[in-house]
Amino acid sequence: MSTYDYDIRIAGGTLHDGLGNPGRIGDLGLRNGRIVAVGEAKGSAARTIDARGMVVAPGFVDTHTHYDAQVMWDRMMTISPWHGVTTAVLGNCGFGVAPTRAAHRDLIMRTLQTVEGMSLDALRAGLGTHWPFETFPQYLDAIEQRGTAINIGMLIGHTPVRLYTMGEAASERAASADEVASMRAIVREAMQAGALGFATSKFENHVGPDGGPVPSRMAELEEIHALAGVLGDMQRGVIQVTAGSRFFVEEFAELVRRTGRKLTWTSLLAKLRIAGVEPASALAACAALAKEGLEVIPQVTPRPFMVEFSFLAPSLALSSLEAFKPALGLDREARKQLFADTGFRERFRAACRATDRAITLRWDLAVVSRSDRQPALEERRLSDIATERGTNAEDLALDLAIESDLEMSFRMPLLNDIEDQVEVFLKAPNTVLGLSDAGAHANVLCDACQATYLLGRWVREKGAIPMEQAIRMLTGRPAEVFGITDRGRLQTGHAADVVVFDPQTVGAGKPRRVRDFPAGQERLVVDASGIHMVIVNGVPLRSDNRDLLAADGPLPGRVLRGGAAAPV
Repeated sequence: MSTYDYDIRIAGGTLHDGLGNPGRIGDLGLRNGRIVAVGEAKGSAARTIDARGMVVAPGFVDTHTHYDAQVMWDRMMTISPWHGVTTAVLGNCGFGVAPTRAAHRDLIMRTLQTVEGMSLDALRAGLGTHWPFETFPQYLDAIEQRGTAINIGMLIGHTPVRLYTMGEAASERAASADEVASMRAIVREAMQAGALGFATSKFENHVGPDGGPVPSRMAELEEIHALAGVLGDMQRGVIQVTAGSRFFVEEFAELVRRTGRKLTWTSLLAKLRIAGVEPASALAACAALAKEGLEVIPQVTPRPFMVEFSFLAPSLALSSLEAFKPALGLDREARKQLFADTGFRERFRAACRATDRAITLRWDLAVVSRSDRQPALEERRLSDIATERGTNAEDLALDLAIESDLEMSFRMPLLNDIEDQVEVFLKAPNTVLGLSDAGAHANVLCDACQATYLLGRWVREKGAIPMEQAIRMLTGRPAEVFGITDRGRLQTGHAADVVVFDPQTVGAGKPRRVRDFPAGQERLVVDASGIHMVIVNGVPLRSDNRDLLAADGPLPGRVLRGGAAAPV
Protein backbone atom coordinates (compact mmCIF):
# COMPACT_ATOMS: atom_id res chain seq x y z
CA MET A 1 0.00 0.00 0.00
CA SER A 2 1.51 3.31 -1.11
CA THR A 3 2.19 5.91 1.57
CA TYR A 4 2.13 8.69 -1.03
CA ASP A 5 -0.86 10.88 -1.80
CA TYR A 6 -0.25 10.44 -5.54
CA ASP A 7 1.46 7.90 -7.72
CA ILE A 8 2.23 10.73 -10.16
CA ARG A 9 1.94 14.49 -9.85
CA ILE A 10 2.15 16.47 -13.11
CA ALA A 11 3.20 19.91 -11.94
CA GLY A 12 2.95 23.40 -13.39
CA GLY A 13 1.51 22.62 -16.83
CA THR A 14 -1.35 24.31 -18.66
CA LEU A 15 -4.33 22.04 -18.02
CA HIS A 16 -6.88 21.59 -20.80
CA ASP A 17 -9.94 19.74 -19.60
CA GLY A 18 -11.17 18.31 -22.92
CA LEU A 19 -14.44 20.24 -22.73
CA GLY A 20 -13.23 23.30 -24.63
CA ASN A 21 -12.63 25.52 -21.62
CA PRO A 22 -9.54 27.78 -21.64
CA GLY A 23 -6.40 26.23 -20.26
CA ARG A 24 -5.19 27.09 -16.77
CA ILE A 25 -1.87 26.52 -15.08
CA GLY A 26 -2.02 23.93 -12.34
CA ASP A 27 -1.20 20.42 -11.20
CA LEU A 28 -2.71 17.04 -11.88
CA GLY A 29 -2.68 14.24 -9.33
CA LEU A 30 -2.95 10.57 -10.39
CA ARG A 31 -3.47 7.58 -8.14
CA ASN A 32 -4.47 3.97 -8.80
CA GLY A 33 -5.08 4.66 -12.47
CA ARG A 34 -7.47 7.55 -11.84
CA ILE A 35 -7.34 11.33 -11.77
CA VAL A 36 -7.75 12.37 -8.14
CA ALA A 37 -6.75 16.04 -8.18
CA VAL A 38 -7.11 18.77 -10.82
CA GLY A 39 -5.67 22.27 -10.35
CA GLU A 40 -4.07 21.73 -6.96
CA ALA A 41 -2.32 18.52 -6.01
CA LYS A 42 -1.07 19.13 -2.49
CA GLY A 43 0.72 16.40 -0.63
CA SER A 44 3.39 13.85 -1.50
CA ALA A 45 3.96 12.03 -4.79
CA ALA A 46 5.98 8.97 -5.68
CA ARG A 47 6.93 10.73 -8.91
CA THR A 48 6.64 14.33 -10.05
CA ILE A 49 6.69 15.32 -13.72
CA ASP A 50 7.70 18.93 -14.40
CA ALA A 51 5.24 20.19 -17.02
CA ARG A 52 6.09 23.91 -16.94
CA GLY A 53 5.65 25.36 -20.44
CA MET A 54 3.78 22.23 -21.50
CA VAL A 55 0.15 21.48 -22.25
CA VAL A 56 -1.44 18.76 -20.09
CA ALA A 57 -4.43 17.18 -21.82
CA PRO A 58 -6.58 14.07 -21.67
CA GLY A 59 -5.22 11.21 -23.76
CA PHE A 60 -6.32 11.52 -27.37
CA VAL A 61 -9.20 9.35 -28.62
CA ASP A 62 -8.91 8.06 -32.20
CA THR A 63 -12.36 6.98 -33.34
CA HIS A 64 -11.50 5.57 -36.76
CA THR A 65 -8.80 2.89 -36.80
CA HIS A 66 -8.39 -0.53 -38.38
CA TYR A 67 -6.11 -2.26 -35.88
CA ASP A 68 -8.48 -5.26 -35.79
CA ALA A 69 -5.81 -7.68 -37.04
CA GLN A 70 -2.68 -5.77 -36.00
CA VAL A 71 -3.70 -5.79 -32.34
CA MET A 72 -3.16 -9.55 -32.33
CA TRP A 73 0.56 -9.22 -33.13
CA ASP A 74 1.40 -5.63 -32.12
CA ARG A 75 0.50 -5.14 -28.47
CA MET A 76 2.06 -1.65 -28.56
CA MET A 77 -0.50 -0.52 -31.19
CA THR A 78 2.16 1.36 -33.10
CA ILE A 79 2.15 4.09 -34.15
CA SER A 80 -0.86 5.66 -32.42
CA PRO A 81 0.65 6.20 -28.95
CA TRP A 82 3.63 7.96 -30.55
CA HIS A 83 1.15 10.75 -31.32
CA GLY A 84 -0.59 10.88 -27.94
CA VAL A 85 -3.45 8.48 -28.69
CA THR A 86 -4.45 6.53 -25.58
CA THR A 87 -7.76 5.11 -26.87
CA ALA A 88 -8.47 3.64 -30.31
CA VAL A 89 -11.79 2.52 -31.76
CA LEU A 90 -11.61 -0.57 -34.03
CA GLY A 91 -14.13 -2.24 -36.32
CA ASN A 92 -14.87 0.78 -38.51
CA CYS A 93 -16.50 0.65 -41.96
CA GLY A 94 -18.11 -2.67 -41.04
CA PHE A 95 -14.83 -4.61 -41.27
CA GLY A 96 -13.08 -6.76 -38.70
CA VAL A 97 -11.84 -10.24 -37.91
CA ALA A 98 -14.64 -11.41 -35.62
CA PRO A 99 -16.86 -13.28 -35.74
CA THR A 100 -15.05 -15.54 -38.23
CA ARG A 101 -15.39 -19.27 -38.79
CA ALA A 102 -12.17 -21.18 -39.37
CA ALA A 103 -13.23 -21.89 -42.96
CA HIS A 104 -13.53 -18.17 -43.70
CA ARG A 105 -10.28 -16.92 -42.18
CA ASP A 106 -8.42 -16.68 -45.45
CA LEU A 107 -11.36 -14.94 -47.12
CA ILE A 108 -11.52 -12.38 -44.32
CA MET A 109 -7.78 -11.74 -44.64
CA ARG A 110 -8.00 -11.39 -48.42
CA THR A 111 -10.92 -8.99 -47.96
CA LEU A 112 -8.82 -6.86 -45.61
CA GLN A 113 -5.98 -6.99 -48.11
CA THR A 114 -8.20 -5.68 -50.89
CA VAL A 115 -10.37 -3.15 -49.13
CA GLU A 116 -8.07 -1.89 -46.35
CA GLY A 117 -4.75 -2.28 -48.14
CA MET A 118 -3.29 -4.71 -45.60
CA SER A 119 -0.44 -7.03 -46.57
CA LEU A 120 -1.77 -10.57 -46.94
CA ASP A 121 1.64 -11.99 -46.00
CA ALA A 122 1.66 -9.88 -42.83
CA LEU A 123 -1.92 -10.90 -41.97
CA ARG A 124 -1.21 -14.60 -42.44
CA ALA A 125 2.04 -14.47 -40.48
CA GLY A 126 0.68 -12.19 -37.75
CA LEU A 127 -2.62 -13.97 -37.15
CA GLY A 128 -1.23 -17.46 -37.69
CA THR A 129 -3.21 -20.56 -38.53
CA HIS A 130 -4.86 -21.04 -35.13
CA TRP A 131 -6.78 -17.91 -34.17
CA PRO A 132 -7.58 -17.74 -30.43
CA PHE A 133 -11.18 -16.72 -31.14
CA GLU A 134 -14.15 -17.34 -33.39
CA THR A 135 -16.96 -15.26 -31.91
CA PHE A 136 -16.91 -11.56 -31.11
CA PRO A 137 -16.94 -12.07 -27.31
CA GLN A 138 -14.02 -14.50 -27.67
CA TYR A 139 -12.17 -11.86 -29.69
CA LEU A 140 -12.55 -9.24 -26.95
CA ASP A 141 -11.42 -11.82 -24.41
CA ALA A 142 -8.36 -12.65 -26.53
CA ILE A 143 -7.35 -8.99 -26.73
CA GLU A 144 -7.85 -8.60 -23.00
CA GLN A 145 -5.75 -11.68 -22.22
CA ARG A 146 -2.92 -10.56 -24.50
CA GLY A 147 -2.94 -6.98 -23.25
CA THR A 148 -2.42 -3.74 -25.13
CA ALA A 149 -0.45 -0.54 -24.61
CA ILE A 150 -3.51 1.66 -25.12
CA ASN A 151 -7.24 1.27 -24.60
CA ILE A 152 -9.45 -0.46 -27.15
CA GLY A 153 -13.07 0.24 -28.02
CA MET A 154 -14.67 -2.12 -30.53
CA LEU A 155 -17.48 -1.85 -33.07
CA ILE A 156 -19.18 -4.99 -34.37
CA GLY A 157 -18.73 -5.05 -38.15
CA HIS A 158 -21.46 -5.89 -40.65
CA THR A 159 -19.16 -7.71 -43.12
CA PRO A 160 -17.87 -10.40 -40.72
CA VAL A 161 -21.35 -10.81 -39.22
CA ARG A 162 -22.81 -11.37 -42.69
CA LEU A 163 -20.03 -13.76 -43.74
CA TYR A 164 -20.38 -15.73 -40.48
CA THR A 165 -24.11 -16.13 -41.09
CA MET A 166 -24.33 -16.57 -44.86
CA GLY A 167 -20.95 -17.88 -45.95
CA GLU A 168 -19.73 -16.78 -49.37
CA ALA A 169 -23.31 -15.98 -50.37
CA ALA A 170 -22.89 -12.87 -48.18
CA SER A 171 -21.29 -11.11 -51.16
CA GLU A 172 -23.87 -12.36 -53.64
CA ARG A 173 -27.43 -11.75 -52.42
CA ALA A 174 -29.86 -10.28 -49.95
CA ALA A 175 -30.36 -12.09 -46.64
CA SER A 176 -33.44 -14.13 -45.80
CA ALA A 177 -35.60 -13.31 -42.77
CA ASP A 178 -34.01 -16.18 -40.82
CA GLU A 179 -30.52 -14.97 -41.71
CA VAL A 180 -31.36 -11.44 -40.58
CA ALA A 181 -32.64 -12.86 -37.30
CA SER A 182 -29.39 -14.79 -36.85
CA MET A 183 -27.37 -11.62 -37.54
CA ARG A 184 -29.44 -9.67 -35.04
CA ALA A 185 -28.56 -12.29 -32.42
CA ILE A 186 -24.84 -11.90 -33.19
CA VAL A 187 -25.06 -8.10 -32.92
CA ARG A 188 -26.90 -8.42 -29.62
CA GLU A 189 -24.28 -10.86 -28.32
CA ALA A 190 -21.53 -8.42 -29.33
CA MET A 191 -23.25 -5.48 -27.63
CA GLN A 192 -23.73 -7.52 -24.47
CA ALA A 193 -20.01 -8.40 -24.58
CA GLY A 194 -19.09 -4.71 -24.72
CA ALA A 195 -19.16 -3.49 -28.34
CA LEU A 196 -19.42 0.30 -28.66
CA GLY A 197 -21.85 -0.04 -31.55
CA PHE A 198 -22.50 -1.36 -35.04
CA ALA A 199 -20.61 -0.45 -38.24
CA THR A 200 -21.45 -0.95 -41.91
CA SER A 201 -20.49 0.28 -45.38
CA LYS A 202 -22.19 0.97 -48.70
CA PHE A 203 -19.16 2.69 -50.27
CA GLU A 204 -18.76 1.62 -53.90
CA ASN A 205 -14.95 1.51 -53.65
CA HIS A 206 -15.21 -1.17 -50.96
CA VAL A 207 -14.69 -4.24 -53.12
CA GLY A 208 -13.73 -7.76 -52.12
CA PRO A 209 -10.86 -9.94 -53.34
CA ASP A 210 -12.76 -10.99 -56.47
CA GLY A 211 -13.56 -7.40 -57.41
CA GLY A 212 -17.19 -7.72 -56.33
CA PRO A 213 -18.91 -5.89 -53.47
CA VAL A 214 -17.97 -6.60 -49.86
CA PRO A 215 -20.78 -8.38 -47.95
CA SER A 216 -22.23 -5.29 -46.27
CA ARG A 217 -22.87 -3.69 -49.66
CA MET A 218 -25.26 -6.53 -50.57
CA ALA A 219 -27.50 -5.81 -47.60
CA GLU A 220 -30.89 -4.25 -48.22
CA LEU A 221 -31.69 -1.17 -46.17
CA GLU A 222 -34.20 -3.12 -44.09
CA GLU A 223 -31.40 -5.46 -43.03
CA ILE A 224 -29.32 -2.51 -41.85
CA HIS A 225 -32.35 -1.15 -39.97
CA ALA A 226 -32.84 -4.54 -38.35
CA LEU A 227 -29.23 -4.88 -37.20
CA ALA A 228 -28.87 -1.29 -36.04
CA GLY A 229 -32.25 -1.73 -34.40
CA VAL A 230 -30.57 -3.95 -31.81
CA LEU A 231 -28.85 -0.80 -30.52
CA GLY A 232 -32.21 0.94 -30.39
CA ASP A 233 -33.70 -1.96 -28.44
CA MET A 234 -30.82 -1.83 -25.96
CA GLN A 235 -30.81 2.00 -25.92
CA ARG A 236 -27.05 2.25 -26.23
CA GLY A 237 -24.31 2.23 -28.80
CA VAL A 238 -23.32 4.31 -31.83
CA ILE A 239 -23.92 3.51 -35.51
CA GLN A 240 -20.88 4.07 -37.75
CA VAL A 241 -21.40 3.98 -41.49
CA THR A 242 -19.36 4.52 -44.62
CA ALA A 243 -21.55 6.32 -47.11
CA GLY A 244 -22.44 5.27 -50.63
CA SER A 245 -24.35 6.71 -53.55
CA ARG A 246 -27.60 5.08 -52.36
CA PHE A 247 -26.92 5.33 -48.65
CA PHE A 248 -26.42 8.90 -47.59
CA VAL A 249 -27.92 11.68 -45.49
CA GLU A 250 -31.61 10.91 -46.07
CA GLU A 251 -31.08 7.22 -45.32
CA PHE A 252 -28.95 8.10 -42.29
CA ALA A 253 -31.69 10.33 -40.92
CA GLU A 254 -34.28 7.54 -41.26
CA LEU A 255 -31.93 5.13 -39.51
CA VAL A 256 -31.52 7.56 -36.59
CA ARG A 257 -35.28 8.18 -36.43
CA ARG A 258 -36.01 4.47 -36.23
CA THR A 259 -33.29 3.52 -33.75
CA GLY A 260 -32.95 6.64 -31.63
CA ARG A 261 -29.15 6.24 -31.73
CA LYS A 262 -26.36 8.57 -32.84
CA LEU A 263 -24.94 7.93 -36.28
CA THR A 264 -21.50 9.03 -37.46
CA TRP A 265 -20.49 8.68 -41.08
CA THR A 266 -17.26 8.45 -43.01
CA SER A 267 -16.26 10.92 -44.31
CA LEU A 268 -16.79 14.59 -45.03
CA LEU A 269 -13.79 15.52 -47.17
CA ALA A 270 -13.05 18.51 -49.37
CA LYS A 271 -13.69 17.64 -53.04
CA LEU A 272 -15.48 14.36 -52.20
CA ARG A 273 -18.97 14.28 -53.67
CA ILE A 274 -21.17 11.45 -52.41
CA ALA A 275 -24.39 10.64 -54.27
CA GLY A 276 -23.69 13.74 -56.35
CA VAL A 277 -23.88 15.96 -53.25
CA GLU A 278 -21.20 18.58 -52.68
CA PRO A 279 -19.46 18.35 -49.27
CA ALA A 280 -20.73 21.75 -48.09
CA SER A 281 -24.31 20.72 -48.89
CA ALA A 282 -23.89 17.45 -46.99
CA LEU A 283 -22.62 19.38 -43.97
CA ALA A 284 -25.58 21.77 -44.15
CA ALA A 285 -28.02 18.86 -44.37
CA CYS A 286 -26.54 17.26 -41.25
CA ALA A 287 -26.68 20.61 -39.43
CA ALA A 288 -30.37 20.91 -40.29
CA LEU A 289 -31.00 17.41 -38.92
CA ALA A 290 -29.19 18.37 -35.71
CA LYS A 291 -31.71 21.17 -35.21
CA GLU A 292 -34.43 18.50 -35.38
CA GLY A 293 -32.63 16.54 -32.68
CA LEU A 294 -31.28 13.91 -35.10
CA GLU A 295 -27.58 13.28 -34.55
CA VAL A 296 -26.09 12.50 -37.97
CA ILE A 297 -22.46 13.35 -37.39
CA PRO A 298 -19.92 13.66 -40.23
CA GLN A 299 -16.37 12.51 -39.58
CA VAL A 300 -13.70 14.98 -40.71
CA THR A 301 -9.92 15.03 -40.78
CA PRO A 302 -7.36 17.86 -40.67
CA ARG A 303 -5.02 16.12 -43.11
CA PRO A 304 -5.05 15.95 -46.87
CA PHE A 305 -5.87 12.43 -48.01
CA MET A 306 -2.43 11.64 -49.40
CA VAL A 307 -1.55 8.20 -50.74
CA GLU A 308 1.77 6.69 -51.81
CA PHE A 309 1.85 3.75 -54.20
CA SER A 310 3.52 2.09 -57.16
CA PHE A 311 2.02 0.46 -60.22
CA LEU A 312 3.14 -2.88 -58.82
CA ALA A 313 1.32 -2.26 -55.53
CA PRO A 314 -1.47 0.14 -56.54
CA SER A 315 -3.63 2.04 -54.10
CA LEU A 316 -7.34 1.34 -53.71
CA ALA A 317 -8.11 4.45 -55.76
CA LEU A 318 -6.05 3.09 -58.66
CA SER A 319 -7.13 -0.55 -58.42
CA SER A 320 -10.81 0.44 -58.32
CA LEU A 321 -10.57 2.10 -61.76
CA GLU A 322 -12.33 -0.02 -64.38
CA ALA A 323 -9.62 0.95 -66.86
CA PHE A 324 -6.91 -0.39 -64.54
CA LYS A 325 -8.56 -3.70 -63.64
CA PRO A 326 -7.04 -5.59 -66.63
CA ALA A 327 -3.64 -5.04 -64.99
CA LEU A 328 -4.54 -6.57 -61.64
CA GLY A 329 -4.15 -10.20 -62.62
CA LEU A 330 -0.92 -9.72 -64.58
CA ASP A 331 2.66 -10.36 -63.57
CA ARG A 332 5.31 -7.64 -63.74
CA GLU A 333 6.35 -8.13 -67.36
CA ALA A 334 2.79 -8.43 -68.62
CA ARG A 335 1.82 -5.28 -66.77
CA LYS A 336 4.65 -3.33 -68.38
CA GLN A 337 3.51 -4.48 -71.80
CA LEU A 338 -0.05 -3.42 -71.03
CA PHE A 339 1.09 0.00 -69.75
CA ALA A 340 2.89 0.61 -73.06
CA ASP A 341 -0.27 -0.09 -75.08
CA THR A 342 -1.78 3.04 -76.66
CA GLY A 343 -5.37 1.88 -76.17
CA PHE A 344 -4.80 1.16 -72.48
CA ARG A 345 -3.21 4.57 -72.04
CA GLU A 346 -6.17 6.36 -73.60
CA ARG A 347 -8.64 4.52 -71.37
CA PHE A 348 -6.46 5.05 -68.30
CA ARG A 349 -6.06 8.78 -68.94
CA ALA A 350 -9.79 9.24 -69.46
CA ALA A 351 -10.65 7.28 -66.30
CA CYS A 352 -8.22 9.29 -64.17
CA ARG A 353 -9.70 12.56 -65.38
CA ALA A 354 -13.36 11.51 -65.09
CA THR A 355 -15.35 13.83 -62.85
CA ASP A 356 -18.25 11.47 -62.17
CA ARG A 357 -16.26 9.31 -59.74
CA ALA A 358 -16.04 9.81 -55.98
CA ILE A 359 -12.28 10.19 -56.31
CA THR A 360 -10.45 11.91 -59.17
CA LEU A 361 -6.81 10.95 -59.70
CA ARG A 362 -4.82 14.18 -60.04
CA TRP A 363 -1.55 13.04 -61.60
CA ASP A 364 -0.64 16.69 -62.22
CA LEU A 365 -0.43 17.13 -58.42
CA ALA A 366 1.49 13.89 -57.82
CA VAL A 367 5.19 13.74 -56.94
CA VAL A 368 7.77 11.00 -57.26
CA SER A 369 8.18 9.75 -53.70
CA ARG A 370 10.80 7.05 -54.27
CA SER A 371 13.03 6.38 -57.26
CA ASP A 372 16.04 4.17 -56.61
CA ARG A 373 17.09 4.23 -60.27
CA GLN A 374 16.58 7.97 -60.83
CA PRO A 375 16.97 9.58 -57.37
CA ALA A 376 17.11 13.07 -58.91
CA LEU A 377 13.39 12.74 -59.63
CA GLU A 378 12.41 12.25 -55.98
CA GLU A 379 10.01 14.88 -54.59
CA ARG A 380 9.58 16.41 -58.05
CA ARG A 381 6.04 17.07 -59.32
CA LEU A 382 4.99 14.99 -62.31
CA SER A 383 3.52 18.02 -64.08
CA ASP A 384 6.95 19.68 -64.12
CA ILE A 385 8.69 16.55 -65.42
CA ALA A 386 5.93 16.08 -68.02
CA THR A 387 6.46 19.62 -69.32
CA GLU A 388 10.18 18.93 -69.70
CA ARG A 389 9.49 15.72 -71.62
CA GLY A 390 6.66 17.10 -73.74
CA THR A 391 3.98 14.71 -72.50
CA ASN A 392 1.10 14.62 -70.00
CA ALA A 393 1.21 13.54 -66.36
CA GLU A 394 -0.73 10.28 -66.83
CA ASP A 395 1.45 9.02 -69.68
CA LEU A 396 4.54 10.14 -67.80
CA ALA A 397 3.49 8.09 -64.76
CA LEU A 398 3.19 5.00 -66.94
CA ASP A 399 6.52 5.77 -68.67
CA LEU A 400 8.31 6.15 -65.34
CA ALA A 401 6.70 2.98 -64.02
CA ILE A 402 7.99 1.01 -67.01
CA GLU A 403 11.47 2.59 -66.79
CA SER A 404 11.72 1.61 -63.10
CA ASP A 405 10.49 -1.97 -63.60
CA LEU A 406 7.34 -0.83 -61.74
CA GLU A 407 9.37 -0.05 -58.59
CA MET A 408 8.98 3.75 -58.63
CA SER A 409 6.54 5.12 -56.03
CA PHE A 410 4.30 8.15 -56.35
CA ARG A 411 2.55 10.30 -53.75
CA MET A 412 -0.72 11.97 -54.65
CA PRO A 413 -3.34 14.06 -52.79
CA LEU A 414 -6.68 12.48 -53.57
CA LEU A 415 -8.97 14.57 -51.41
CA ASN A 416 -9.16 17.13 -48.59
CA ASP A 417 -6.26 19.27 -49.80
CA ILE A 418 -8.21 22.58 -49.97
CA GLU A 419 -7.54 24.01 -46.51
CA ASP A 420 -10.17 26.77 -46.68
CA GLN A 421 -12.86 24.10 -47.06
CA VAL A 422 -11.26 21.80 -44.50
CA GLU A 423 -11.27 24.62 -41.94
CA VAL A 424 -15.04 25.02 -42.28
CA PHE A 425 -15.53 21.28 -41.70
CA LEU A 426 -13.21 21.20 -38.68
CA LYS A 427 -14.96 24.14 -37.03
CA ALA A 428 -18.50 22.92 -37.64
CA PRO A 429 -20.20 22.13 -34.29
CA ASN A 430 -21.75 18.84 -35.44
CA THR A 431 -18.63 17.09 -36.83
CA VAL A 432 -16.16 14.76 -35.14
CA LEU A 433 -12.56 13.88 -36.00
CA GLY A 434 -12.16 10.55 -37.75
CA LEU A 435 -10.52 8.70 -40.64
CA SER A 436 -7.01 8.34 -39.27
CA ASP A 437 -7.34 4.80 -40.71
CA ALA A 438 -4.50 3.72 -38.39
CA GLY A 439 -3.67 0.10 -39.14
CA ALA A 440 -4.97 0.22 -42.73
CA HIS A 441 -3.39 1.10 -46.07
CA ALA A 442 -0.06 0.93 -44.28
CA ASN A 443 1.96 0.71 -47.49
CA VAL A 444 0.37 3.76 -49.11
CA LEU A 445 -0.46 6.26 -46.35
CA CYS A 446 -0.02 7.00 -42.66
CA ASP A 447 -2.60 9.27 -41.06
CA ALA A 448 -2.26 7.84 -37.55
CA CYS A 449 -0.45 11.15 -36.90
CA GLN A 450 -3.73 13.05 -37.21
CA ALA A 451 -3.58 14.45 -33.66
CA THR A 452 -0.09 15.92 -33.83
CA TYR A 453 -0.78 17.25 -37.34
CA LEU A 454 -3.86 19.09 -36.03
CA LEU A 455 -1.88 20.63 -33.19
CA GLY A 456 1.12 21.54 -35.32
CA ARG A 457 -0.55 22.71 -38.52
CA TRP A 458 -3.95 24.06 -37.50
CA VAL A 459 -3.22 25.36 -34.00
CA ARG A 460 0.38 26.60 -34.09
CA GLU A 461 1.19 27.30 -37.76
CA LYS A 462 -2.17 28.55 -39.04
CA GLY A 463 -3.63 29.82 -35.76
CA ALA A 464 -7.01 28.72 -37.12
CA ILE A 465 -8.15 26.66 -34.14
CA PRO A 466 -7.63 27.64 -30.48
CA MET A 467 -5.76 25.11 -28.39
CA GLU A 468 -8.71 24.44 -26.09
CA GLN A 469 -10.95 23.61 -29.05
CA ALA A 470 -8.33 21.38 -30.66
CA ILE A 471 -7.97 19.45 -27.40
CA ARG A 472 -11.74 19.03 -27.19
CA MET A 473 -11.79 17.76 -30.79
CA LEU A 474 -9.17 15.14 -29.85
CA THR A 475 -10.63 14.07 -26.51
CA GLY A 476 -14.01 15.03 -25.09
CA ARG A 477 -15.89 15.24 -28.39
CA PRO A 478 -14.96 11.79 -29.80
CA ALA A 479 -15.52 10.21 -26.39
CA GLU A 480 -18.99 11.77 -26.28
CA VAL A 481 -19.95 10.62 -29.79
CA PHE A 482 -18.76 7.04 -29.25
CA GLY A 483 -20.14 6.65 -25.75
CA ILE A 484 -16.76 6.39 -24.01
CA THR A 485 -17.76 7.50 -20.56
CA ASP A 486 -14.71 7.28 -18.30
CA ARG A 487 -12.08 9.18 -20.29
CA GLY A 488 -11.61 12.15 -22.62
CA ARG A 489 -11.65 14.72 -19.79
CA LEU A 490 -9.34 15.91 -17.04
CA GLN A 491 -11.83 15.32 -14.26
CA THR A 492 -11.54 13.66 -10.88
CA GLY A 493 -12.66 10.07 -11.02
CA HIS A 494 -11.87 9.70 -14.71
CA ALA A 495 -9.22 7.34 -16.02
CA ALA A 496 -5.69 8.70 -15.82
CA ASP A 497 -5.07 8.86 -19.57
CA VAL A 498 -2.90 11.93 -20.03
CA VAL A 499 -0.73 13.52 -22.72
CA VAL A 500 1.90 16.13 -21.92
CA PHE A 501 3.24 18.02 -24.95
CA ASP A 502 5.18 21.12 -25.94
CA PRO A 503 2.86 23.46 -27.90
CA GLN A 504 5.88 25.10 -29.55
CA THR A 505 7.20 21.91 -31.14
CA VAL A 506 4.33 19.43 -31.34
CA GLY A 507 3.76 18.12 -34.85
CA ALA A 508 3.95 15.25 -37.30
CA GLY A 509 6.98 14.40 -39.40
CA LYS A 510 7.17 13.07 -42.95
CA PRO A 511 6.33 9.46 -43.82
CA ARG A 512 9.20 6.99 -43.78
CA ARG A 513 9.26 3.31 -44.69
CA VAL A 514 10.11 0.53 -42.25
CA ARG A 515 9.99 -3.26 -42.46
CA ASP A 516 8.69 -4.21 -39.02
CA PHE A 517 5.48 -6.05 -39.91
CA PRO A 518 5.22 -9.86 -39.80
CA ALA A 519 6.89 -11.66 -42.72
CA GLY A 520 9.19 -8.64 -43.11
CA GLN A 521 6.47 -6.58 -44.73
CA GLU A 522 6.86 -2.86 -45.31
CA ARG A 523 4.77 0.01 -44.03
CA LEU A 524 4.82 3.80 -43.72
CA VAL A 525 5.23 5.42 -40.32
CA VAL A 526 5.34 9.05 -39.20
CA ASP A 527 7.31 10.24 -36.19
CA ALA A 528 5.93 12.74 -33.70
CA SER A 529 7.65 15.79 -32.26
CA GLY A 530 6.91 17.57 -29.03
CA ILE A 531 5.13 14.71 -27.24
CA HIS A 532 6.80 14.73 -23.84
CA MET A 533 4.81 12.06 -21.97
CA VAL A 534 1.99 9.62 -22.68
CA ILE A 535 0.27 8.07 -19.67
CA VAL A 536 -2.33 5.29 -19.95
CA ASN A 537 -4.44 4.36 -16.93
CA GLY A 538 -1.90 6.03 -14.66
CA VAL A 539 1.12 4.21 -16.15
CA PRO A 540 3.75 6.18 -18.11
CA LEU A 541 3.90 4.53 -21.54
CA ARG A 542 6.15 6.82 -23.59
CA SER A 543 8.52 9.69 -22.88
CA ASP A 544 10.21 11.88 -25.48
CA ASN A 545 9.71 9.47 -28.39
CA ARG A 546 10.71 6.29 -26.61
CA ASP A 547 8.74 3.45 -25.10
CA LEU A 548 9.04 3.05 -21.36
CA LEU A 549 7.55 -0.45 -21.26
CA ALA A 550 8.66 -3.67 -22.91
CA ALA A 551 6.39 -4.91 -25.68
CA ASP A 552 6.40 -8.41 -24.17
CA GLY A 553 5.70 -7.29 -20.59
CA PRO A 554 2.65 -6.05 -18.67
CA LEU A 555 0.86 -3.21 -20.50
CA PRO A 556 -1.69 -0.70 -19.17
CA GLY A 557 -4.33 -0.62 -21.93
CA ARG A 558 -7.87 -1.80 -21.23
CA VAL A 559 -10.75 -3.08 -23.31
CA LEU A 560 -13.52 -0.51 -22.94
CA ARG A 561 -16.57 -2.72 -22.78
CA GLY A 562 -19.68 -0.65 -23.28
CA GLY A 563 -17.53 2.47 -23.27
CA ALA A 564 -15.71 2.04 -19.97
CA ALA A 565 -13.05 -0.16 -18.44
CA ALA A 566 -14.23 -2.66 -15.86
CA PRO A 567 -13.09 -1.96 -12.27
CA VAL A 568 -9.70 -3.44 -11.48
